[in-house]
Amino acid sequence: MNVLVVEDDPTDLKLVRSVLMAEGHSVVGARSAEQALAMLAESRPDVIVTDLALPELDGVALAMRIKAAPETAHIPIVATTAYADRFQRGGPQLKAGFAAFVPKPIDTRALPALIAAVGGHS
Repeated sequence: MNVLVVEDDPTDLKLVRSVLMAEGHSVVGARSAEQALAMLAESRPDVIVTDLALPELDGVALAMRIKAAPETAHIPIVATTAYADRFQRGGPQLKAGFAAFVPKPIDTRALPALIAAVGGHS
């Protein structure tokens, strides 16, 4: 599966990439929402994993843009966050259309199965 990981923290980006690549996924990384949107203009991943706390354009705004565009609306998006306690049921995060939420620190054993499930390749 092709996975786009949007993460501004280099350590977290490397961790997620390593875990998913070890499972046989093709993984590309973006350090900002803007970079991710530019990458989406070039190619379509099967799944997007994005941090919510990104500089400038955050993960919720990124997801809303992706879901608003007909050519990318079908791509499942998984949110990662160190602030899981800030999520509200029915809040903007839910309306942004995330397929799943992953709290940080990321459970590296559970992440590959989650990606396979939301990407439709279990």
